[in-house]
Amino acid sequence: MSVEGATDGGSSVEGIVDIFRRVLETTAITADSDFFALGGDSLIATRVLSAVAREYAVELSFEDFLVAPTPDALARRIAWHTSMSVVVVGAGLAGLTAAAGLAAHGIDVTVLEARDRVGGRTHGVEVAPGSWVDAGAAYLGDRHTELTALIAELGLTTAPTTMTGDSRFVLGAGDDTRPGRFPPLNAVALGEMFDRLDELTGAVRVDAPWLTPDADSLDTMTAAEWAEKNLSHPDAQLFFPLFLGEMMAADPADVSVLHMAFYLRSGGGIRYLNAFEGGAQQDRVAGGAHQLCQHLADQLGDRVRLSAPVHAIHQDDDGVTVHTAGGEFRASAVVVALPPLLADAIDYSPALPLRRASEQTARGCAVKVQLVYPRPLWRDHGLSGWSVNAEGPLLSTVDDSPVDGEVGVLTGFVTGREAHRFAALPADEQRAAAVAQAGRLFPQLPPPTGFHVTDWVNEGYTRGCYAALFGPGDWLRLGPHLGTPHQRVHWAGTETSTEFFGLMEGAIRSGHHVVSEILARTNLVGSSR
Repeated sequence: MSVEGATDGGSSVEGIVDIFRRVLETTAITADSDFFALGGDSLIATRVLSAVAREYAVELSFEDFLVAPTPDALARRIAWHTSMSVVVVGAGLAGLTAAAGLAAHGIDVTVLEARDRVGGRTHGVEVAPGSWVDAGAAYLGDRHTELTALIAELGLTTAPTTMTGDSRFVLGAGDDTRPGRFPPLNAVALGEMFDRLDELTGAVRVDAPWLTPDADSLDTMTAAEWAEKNLSHPDAQLFFPLFLGEMMAADPADVSVLHMAFYLRSGGGIRYLNAFEGGAQQDRVAGGAHQLCQHLADQLGDRVRLSAPVHAIHQDDDGVTVHTAGGEFRASAVVVALPPLLADAIDYSPALPLRRASEQTARGCAVKVQLVYPRPLWRDHGLSGWSVNAEGPLLSTVDDSPVDGEVGVLTGFVTGREAHRFAALPADEQRAAAVAQAGRLFPQLPPPTGFHVTDWVNEGYTRGCYAALFGPGDWLRLGPHLGTPHQRVHWAGTETSTEFFGLMEGAIRSGHHVVSEILARTNLVGSSR
């Protein structure tokens, strides 16, 4: 097989033989000569890779060279890279991370996104000219190493989540203002609740939840049933659904105990997930997390196609055809980087051996509300902007003011069952309810000058946020196969990552994983030809 772009006038094998001769400074090179057996090392190998990049316009990694150390194997490797094409379905963090990684290895990539924007479950709202806040995924901590690396790579920065001042609590009769975030409820009862949750999370096989001891029982019971059985104190019964709503945007009736325990463990444990300073909510991306996907898309350029929802993926012996309303896209392989409920709605041929979601799989229940003020006025009164509330719509609030100080922003979280109720209201009733509650929580504040609602429950090309909620039986039925390729179809998305499931970190890790998976497939092809 010849390689386009060869400059030596001969076959690709002859061209690689010539590169080997120049680098190793010997003529005793044939098509089957092993570079390393001839005394080549990793340092000298970089000269070969540089010459290949220059003469064949393809970027190969050192790992490529390790599996193809002869001119014949390396030529086949180059040919595979230059002919390989991948369609990525979904331009969220997972899909764009995968696309960027594949493109960096010289693979022809096309990204198809159903929306008229990139970003997936990251989304920015402009609250003042040039000032943006996160209407979707927002927070990160020091354990989010891949996310931190991407932020640095793209030239972005982070800003600490502001938590200076007292918190507000409306939990039952009356309200309370106090330092810190621990609610004015029975400390012993809440301590026992968290101890029981720690026991559950500590027993989970985070790499394979379906293999957790007693998984059959844990994946049959809902978190609501577990709470009814294990939480006897009224304060624990009150706080548990608020906690679960904040952590995973779930109604306890929608998730199995196994999924609850896995989610909390996967994210770093209860204390880490729930913490601001030193935890998973310590920082934000300055200017908004939506910039991550925008920057990645800018790098990919016209390889990203918007308003192109995929409705079918059909495979044959020679490749795969991805069908959209606007046309068909032919490729060697496909990466489906969508939430399970969306991925499950695509028509696959041959059919999937197992669905991506079941009747028990629910949408993440989250609506984000942003109330905009001339500046963070609550700080003038010694308040942090943090609140926890037993009644909705705003079950919690946080100071999300942009770091440029142009405006003050209180972000309200509407989660769990309350999210469905609130999302069903007309826009004017949503605003009236949220503004009235903010006025009760922070009576010192004037009416907001701006108001934004982002409804993830009913967003057609998301179907829930933070992530899909695995109901009873889902982990046992779906878990072992979530990451398994279906012939030429590969999977990405935060729900396919057992590390930091439901978080931006999990999405990015899934993107890196699928790149490695496809390149590993390349290794097999290259070494067997």
